[in-house]
Amino acid sequence: MKEGTQEQTAHYFALYFTVLTAFALLPLMLIYINSAWPWVYLIVLLPGVYFISKYISQKLIENFIESRINVIYKTIHKLKSKENDTISPGKDMISEMNREVEEWAQTNKAELRQLRKEADFRKEFIGNLSHELKTPIFSIQGYLLTLLEGGLEDKQINRKYLERADKNLDRLIHLIDELEEVTELESGIQQIHKDNFNLSQLVNDVFAEVSYKAEKSGIKLKLTAQGPPVFAYGDEPKIARVLTNLIMNSIKYGKENGGTTTVNFFDLDYKVLIEIEDDGLGIAPEHLPRLFERFYRVDKSRARHIGGSGLGLAIVKHIIESHGQTVNVRSSEGQGSTFSFTLEKGNKNGNKT
Repeated sequence: MKEGTQEQTAHYFALYFTVLTAFALLPLMLIYINSAWPWVYLIVLLPGVYFISKYISQKLIENFIESRINVIYKTIHKLKSKENDTISPGKDMISEMNREVEEWAQTNKAELRQLRKEADFRKEFIGNLSHELKTPIFSIQGYLLTLLEGGLEDKQINRKYLERADKNLDRLIHLIDELEEVTELESGIQQIHKDNFNLSQLVNDVFAEVSYKAEKSGIKLKLTAQGPPVFAYGDEPKIARVLTNLIMNSIKYGKENGGTTTVNFFDLDYKVLIEIEDDGLGIAPEHLPRLFERFYRVDKSRARHIGGSGLGLAIVKHIIESHGQTVNVRSSEGQGSTFSFTLEKGNKNGNKT
């Protein structure tokens, strides 16, 4: 209740009580007071009755309102999981409750926006997942049906179709394995076992593993680090996975027949910054914030044509974050892309720097 309305209500109560008092006292005064002027007594008495009645009424109304507000305030505090369920003495109860309610409403609005965003993400994720699973399953189903409908006896196609079905089955298994890996990384099931390792040698080992695909695409692999080997402190097999995913990504989307994938190291005091740079087509700015989401693809048709589960960058993000580090990307259309991440610096003596 507003302050003006509260005072007006008290005024009406006091006025009503004063009028009742006047009507009650007037006959008594006419009978028992030996005076021809009882009105003099009423004029002196009634203002006092009015002000006392108004004061008492106002206090009663305030107590009534405060008791109801306290119930609401306690409910708000319980819902907000706060320890203090009452208003501190000396505070303006209504102003304090208004502030609390506004703050609570803003928090709830932010939570609702986040929940809607997560709901949209789940819907999109389920749609992408079903599409990724259906593609190899339908291919396998088609090859098997062809074989069952007579192709099994045709020596020209039976082995070829079985090999194609097996290839799609491998793709399906790979997709499920990577999805399981992302889930384990998110939930913390996969533990990180840190140790010192030779980062320079690890990059060269990854180059050796992906060299066939790089040569097939006409892309040159280059490590610019000069001088002594660079050591890092982390989970070497998982960092090898990160490097493989990022380098393979640069080969897939790099500049074919003449492009270069370059790995750079930068000393950042207690950390080392690793950059994987290509000179491909680059990525439009609107795609960059979502690039590390599961199954998110910049060019869906091209991405599915060249293969991949759509989980590679999500795995990279979770592995690096599980090391307590960050991964970033910068890119411009027509000028290539650069993926970068940090690691704790190590040394060959077996201690992190």
